[in-house]
This record gives sequence, structure tokens and C-alpha cells, in this order.
Amino acid sequence: MTDKKKVLITGASGLIGGLVIEHLGDKYDLTGLARRPVESIPSLQADITDAEGIKPAFEGVHTVLHLAAATVGLTEDWESTFPITIQGTLNVYEAAREAGVRRVVFMSSGNTQLGFMFDHSGPYYKLATMREDDPDFPTDWPLITIEDGPYPNNPYGVGKVFGENLGRLYSELHGISTLSIKLGGVLKENRPHVRGIWPGFLDQMDCIDMVDRCINAPDDLMYDAFNAISNNKWRWREIQHGADVLGWVPKGSAEIAAQRDGISPGHEHGPSTPSGYKGYED
Repeated sequence: MTDKKKVLITGASGLIGGLVIEHLGDKYDLTGLARRPVESIPSLQADITDAEGIKPAFEGVHTVLHLAAATVGLTEDWESTFPITIQGTLNVYEAAREAGVRRVVFMSSGNTQLGFMFDHSGPYYKLATMREDDPDFPTDWPLITIEDGPYPNNPYGVGKVFGENLGRLYSELHGISTLSIKLGGVLKENRPHVRGIWPGFLDQMDCIDMVDRCINAPDDLMYDAFNAISNNKWRWREIQHGADVLGWVPKGSAEIAAQRDGISPGHEHGPSTPSGYKGYED
């Protein structure tokens, strides 16, 4: 019987960290690194901005699942982005390099490409804001691919673009395999909660499946990036690359999740969805 692969989760106290612990805890030897206590797995309570303080967590680790990032004030908060999402990610890679970590699964974000929605006359903005019965609602649209380049729409997305490029650099210079997951919208309710999330919704179990496949990808896959979005009706970023390389095929969708909870499709609501809408949260 082979030993379980040792996987360190940064930001282990968050939503996705908790899902990984719940659903993959029996498959891997999980440890955690977080600012808050994580009682379900062995963990180090430290902040990734503390380059020296986080190093003990990386000893003997094969793979780091790097989830920790600044998530408050995504559209304006540069003050959190720089020390946490940017410098913190560099601290993680340096600690990984010194400890001989083989792989980092970097939790990036769809925010690295959501700038394509800046064009309010284009299909991507309309898919996230318009009613489907609007005469100008798109009937078809070109899918955005990984190769269409970074186009972040906020400081958080800029920080994640930095992390993707840093991972590529460390794969080339230091032999640390990096697989970046451009994460869709993973929500604690596991269903769309505002109109704009329908195109980019990511079912929790589709998310866990992607994480699992990245951890288990061949060791010689040194760098790659994947869109992680469920099979939503109005999805506009491609997911075929994940199927081709990892065999990842999402089973969920925004529509399935909404129907499961008795929520009518969100397309009848626009950007100013009223608070009385079932499934809406401020």
C-alpha cells in the first residue's frame, strides 16, 4: 500500500479549503496553513505575508494547494492585493522551493478574463445582465480560451494574473510544476445567488473534481492553466482544455443547481435584482 500524497492547503479555513477537506480528506494526507484555526486537519496558524513564519508548514509536502488570497474589496482594494495576493503568493513559492515541493496547484480566478465584459455592447456583458427575452440578448457567441490572454477586471484579477505568471516562472527556473485553475463562482449555497453568476457558476463537486485531477496530474506536466466552470447555458469561457488534458468534464450547471433548490432561472432579472428574489443575497 502506497503512502498518501501529502498536500498542504493554504487558506484552509475558507469555503473551498473546507470542501477539499470534506471530500478529499480520505484520499490525501492533508495539512493546512491559515490565519484562523483549522481543527479538522493538522495545521499551522500563520499569515502568508509572514515569509519566515509559514515555512514549517511546507516541510515534507508534495503538493501545495494555494487558495489563500485577499477577497475583500475586489474592485478597489489594492492595499490588500499587494501584501496578500501578490507578495503572499511569492512567499508561498519561495517556501515551496526551499522545501522541495513538487507541485503547486494555484487557485486562480475567472477574474483574470472578465475584462471581456467591459464592452457593454458585446455578448459577454449581455449574457450576465440582460433578460433572455430581450431582443438584443445573444443567441451565439465565441468562447474565450486560455490563449485569449489575461484581461483582468479588478485588482484581485491582476493579483491572480501575477500568480499564474509566477507559477510559470518557478516551473521553468526551479522545476515546480504549477497547474493554475481559473476558478468560476463557487458559492456556499451551491447555486446562483445573483443574476451575473449564471454564466460563470461552478458547482462545488465540479470544483473538487478539478482540484483532485490537478493534484493527480502526471508529474511531467510542468505548467498549464484550466478554466473551471460548470456546464452553464450562458457560459462564455471554454472548458474543453480541461477535458483534453485532465479528463475533467463538469456534471453540474447553474440551471441544475437552481432547479434543485426550486429557483426559477435568473434571466428574468437584470443587474438590479430585487432583494425579494429567491436565491438573492446582498
